[in-house]
This record gives sequence, C-alpha cells and structure tokens, in this order.
Amino acid sequence: MCSFLAAAVAAAVSAGILGEKDLLRVAVLLAVLPLLAAAYVGRSRYKLACNRSLDPHRAPVGASSRVVLRLQNMSRLPTGTLLLEDRLPYALGSRPRVVLERLGAHQASSVAYTVRADVRGRYEVGPLVVRLTDPFGLCELSRAFPSVDHLTVIPQVTPLPSVRLPGEYAGSGDSRARSVAVHGEDDAATREYRMGDDLRRVHWKSTARTGELMVRREEQPWESRATVVLDTRAYGHR
Repeated sequence: MCSFLAAAVAAAVSAGILGEKDLLRVAVLLAVLPLLAAAYVGRSRYKLACNRSLDPHRAPVGASSRVVLRLQNMSRLPTGTLLLEDRLPYALGSRPRVVLERLGAHQASSVAYTVRADVRGRYEVGPLVVRLTDPFGLCELSRAFPSVDHLTVIPQVTPLPSVRLPGEYAGSGDSRARSVAVHGEDDAATREYRMGDDLRRVHWKSTARTGELMVRREEQPWESRATVVLDTRAYGHR
C-alpha cells in the first residue's frame, strides 16, 4: 500500500514537471486504489465461526497429533482470501500458516495440520488469527478467535511382555510349596522345642536321634510378590 502511494506521488510530480495529463490520471489511480482497498476491508462485516479439534488430545512423547480447523462464513457476503495462522508454543514447532480461498455465503471449509512434542507437558493450541485481504491483496485486516485447546503430552508408554507364573510359585492353591520336609514327610524339617509349643507337634524320631525335644516347623508357603511404585507428587510430572 505504501508503495502505491509513493508511486502515485512520483507520478504526480512527474506529470506536473512534464505537463502530461495521462500521467496525472495514473497518479490519481495509484492513490485511489489503495484507499478503496482499505475502505473495502475496513467496512467488511464478516461473521466467521471457528471450531478446532485435536486427535488425540493426549499423545505420548514423540507422537503426532492432528489439528483440524473448521471455518464457516456466517454472513451473506463472500469473503476474500483468508490467511490462517494458529499460534503454538515453541515446543510444538513453528506456527502453521494456511491460505484459504474465498468462502461464499454460509459456506464452510476445513484445513488440517499436525504437531509433535518431544517434551511432556500441557500445551495451548491457539488462538487462531485470521487475516483478511481485499481482492487485489493491497490491504490486510487481522482478527483473532479467543478460544484455545490443550494438548497433553504424556511420557512414552512401553508395553511389557506377559510373564507366566508357574503354579509352584503362585503362592496359592494346592500346588504351593511348603517347607515341611527336606527328604520326605518322615524326615520333616524340625527345630528345638520352645516354651509354649504344642506337644502334638513333637517329632519323636528327631528327638530320639538328637537327645533333645524337637518339634516340626510351621508350614511356610513360598509367595511371589511384586511392588509397584507410583510417584504421586504433582511437581514430579511437570
């Protein structure tokens, strides 16, 4: 626009020096055309509706998410060429810019782009900035939608292989291992008698062999255990 006005001034000066009326008409045209374009864009009362969708809203680190923008012209006037720019944080990459051709009355159109984050966190996608231009592309008007969406980038999920637990290590059922014997039921695992032990558990064969009162040990099943540690601190998942 400034170039047109500068060219109009130069043409008007040249027309005054050379006395050329045709050159003066060109100067007037160069001066009026940008002003008409500015008035056209400034007085345009477009009613635009925007809808943004993310698929998925939660993505692991290194994965991509697809963002779909749907823009609809709610007025009866057709729009000019639209330049769409969605604002993104630095972690999601550069801001996408999409050129959308004119929309007719009550017409809608959709555009899509992808984002990817290598650092986990919660990021804002938007707001959307729409730049309107006149048919000649001389004047530009910017408008922004206040709505934003959020993309949550979670840690990468690694699937673990399935582990089968044999019955003798399951810790339950009839097949659980018990430390009741070393070489059979006749040679049970024994220990020295302690005050308060049940006399019915006295193992007389071991008592006769050792010369001390011996009792059978309690049955101790072997149990397989696993520990899952979960970090519930809020600042640990920023």
